[in-house]
Amino acid sequence: MKPAPFFVYSVLRLLAFLVPLAILWFFFPIFREFWWLAAIFAALIGTSISMLFLRRPLTEASAAIVERRERVSGRQEDADAEDAVVDGESDAPCERSRDEK
Repeated sequence: MKPAPFFVYSVLRLLAFLVPLAILWFFFPIFREFWWLAAIFAALIGTSISMLFLRRPLTEASAAIVERRERVSGRQEDADAEDAVVDGESDAPCERSRDEK
């Protein structure tokens, strides 16, 4: 069983942030004092890593999201048609009650 592409991409993105953060934290003593600076650098490094090396997992995750939205949109069209019928019926009694007054 293959894991969900969005899950794989999320885990890889987290690792692309946490590994540089751990390296900065443990091997550079100045970043232990300025933890917020280590987090900023780790975020920049993680973004660069993900842009360079995580293109295929991002494409797979995006394709899975598009596929899921297309499946749901078919159901949404049915729901929209039903809502239009219900709204059409609910407007008629409101107009009658205004006319009666």
